[in-house]
Amino acid sequence: MDWCHYRFRSRWDLDAPPAAVFAVLANGDDYPRWWPQVRAVRRIDERSGAARFRSLVPYDLRLIVSEARQDPAEGVLEIGFAGDLEGWARWTVLPQGTGTRALFEQEVVARKPLLRRLALIGRPVFRANHTLMMRAGLRGLRAHLAARPAGPAGAPSGPAPGAPGGNAV
Repeated sequence: MDWCHYRFRSRWDLDAPPAAVFAVLANGDDYPRWWPQVRAVRRIDERSGAARFRSLVPYDLRLIVSEARQDPAEGVLEIGFAGDLEGWARWTVLPQGTGTRALFEQEVVARKPLLRRLALIGRPVFRANHTLMMRAGLRGLRAHLAARPAGPAGAPSGPAPGAPGGNAV
């Protein structure tokens, strides 16, 4: 077993239409506004950016995030990571009852030297840290969606889903 390899999966059930959820998740530039652990995002070009994450454990993760897939019709957003983590993450946004289910999947290998040195003993702490980050993200997204003004027929205001340069974090 590679102690530096991680797979994560989270399910977020949201009281908002799938198009609104997809639009927010596709706009990586705004993540720091609603997800406290996404500390900074800086666009590099139309399909990539630099991001800094920090959760409960006192270390920053610095990543280059590159858009791999943005498919509003299928509800799929996928990105690649390089930097302190190497791998990918994917959101799949689906209708669920009167709202939305957003499924988050991630597979990464820790490249940050500290994470690699502490891989064996730190693994449970790193997994718990990720769980806390995802819980805070869900709370933040729910609040953000509730406060966001709707356009015609409940459509989200702001950039249309699939707008260029969405690179979801």
